[in-house]
Amino acid sequence: MSLSVERVREVLRTVVDPNTDQDLVSGGCVKDIQVGGGDVGVAIELGYPAQSQLAPIQAQVEQALAAAGATRSVVTVRWKIVAHAVQQGVKLLPGVRNIIAVASGKGGVGKSTTAVNLALALAAEGARVGMLDADIYGPSQPTMLGITGRPESLDGKTLEPMEGHGLQAASIGFLIDTDTPMVWRGPMVTQALEQLLRQTNWKDLDYLIVDMPPGTGDIQLTLAQKVPVTGAVIVTTPQDIALLDARKGVKMFEKVGIPILGVVENMAVHICSNCGHAEHIFGEGGGERLAKEYDMPYLGGLPLDLGIRLDADSGRPTVVAAPDGEIAAVYRTIARRVAVRIAARARDMTSKFPTIVVQNT
Repeated sequence: MSLSVERVREVLRTVVDPNTDQDLVSGGCVKDIQVGGGDVGVAIELGYPAQSQLAPIQAQVEQALAAAGATRSVVTVRWKIVAHAVQQGVKLLPGVRNIIAVASGKGGVGKSTTAVNLALALAAEGARVGMLDADIYGPSQPTMLGITGRPESLDGKTLEPMEGHGLQAASIGFLIDTDTPMVWRGPMVTQALEQLLRQTNWKDLDYLIVDMPPGTGDIQLTLAQKVPVTGAVIVTTPQDIALLDARKGVKMFEKVGIPILGVVENMAVHICSNCGHAEHIFGEGGGERLAKEYDMPYLGGLPLDLGIRLDADSGRPTVVAAPDGEIAAVYRTIARRVAVRIAARARDMTSKFPTIVVQNT
């Protein structure tokens, strides 16, 4: 049976990407259609890293084409990650397409653990990912990534990123002794953050994950005003006190024009390792209520699990330590939802326009 290009396009409108809930045509994923009699060639391009999704989506397309009468089909599925819009008036960082801030209103909610597993999950899907530890007073990413030593400087002015589990990383923790306290005032802290961010030679990153310090202070304000942030992920636990502080974080990002990509609820439930009883130690459904209240996506919930803590403390976070486990699967789902949210945002077009300089002659 002979198919036309338009008929193939109609068929592709019936194929829905399970990650975006959009059909491939409406989502702008169809890049090429070739038809010759009953032979069909289709090129699909996704806007998010999707190593684990390529085969299932390819199979969906092939089945739809076969049902429409194609005698042979060649379907290629790939992804391409581009830079997306940031705050107005803030230029993109060289070597970095998208910056994701992982934030919380208060400490102790598992923000750093969520940030590193989110970064590793994105990398597992094929993205080039970096980790910036913005918690100057309490850097934890060197330990979580199992990185020791000092960063190199090839030109005496900039630093080469350290590497752990395939991530590029920068942290004040690489530059100081473990037991050295950072007794610094606000301006010194914000200057240190900017230097870490801008004087690290990030190498062609699709995403830079910024592990934010808790609260809404100087570093958060600097990030909002001077750093090109694509979006923020809010981490909370279900109890009322954590939710109260998380709301402040949401309001802060709203005020400075940084979109919230969604809410992650940590320590949502505890499963007894002996009897399997599930208990909501810190309350139930708080993260989902917060997301609904502010019309934000609920990205997922993680259990209060001893393994998550042990993995992070050992320098091998759960996504690396137990990649086929249930908890790693939750992190990967959250990461994919974050990437899909970013892919749906407007592209950053500042690099397409020339710089205009007005001079008096």
